[in-house]
Amino acid sequence: MAKFTNKKKKSVTPVSTASLPDIVFMLLFFFMVATVMRDKDPLVEIKLPKATEVEKIKNKTRAAFLSVGPPVDKKRGSDPVLQLNDDIAEVADIRQWVEDTKNSKDEEDRKKMTWVLNVDKETKMGRISAIKQELRQSSALKIMYQSTEDVKVSGNK
Repeated sequence: MAKFTNKKKKSVTPVSTASLPDIVFMLLFFFMVATVMRDKDPLVEIKLPKATEVEKIKNKTRAAFLSVGPPVDKKRGSDPVLQLNDDIAEVADIRQWVEDTKNSKDEEDRKKMTWVLNVDKETKMGRISAIKQELRQSSALKIMYQSTEDVKVSGNK
């Protein structure tokens, strides 16, 4: 008969925890650098429309954002409202907002400003036309619409 012998088990060396604080601080520093804080709270709900031709904004410092959609606060009703910066505004307030936004930029950025419309896909075109007309009258002529990319998947036919 064969005799089974107990082989001595190798002892497991303990993991050194001396470098653990360094790793924690590196992770903390990484997330502090990589995190982008949102500077404006959305006051309107926006479900972006889909588009097939999508182009990214090249320089966000030269972009100003207008949001149109139903308000987050249901006390304001369900009709689409306009958000300029952190406030709900009327269409008539756009000219002053455009002027203030342009004055806050330097001369080179003023000439190349892009006005980005974040519009809910259920918003009526009449409201958007009124906003565009007000932008046109205040010499804010370069307008872009924010959308999501419509990715078409070709399937088997």
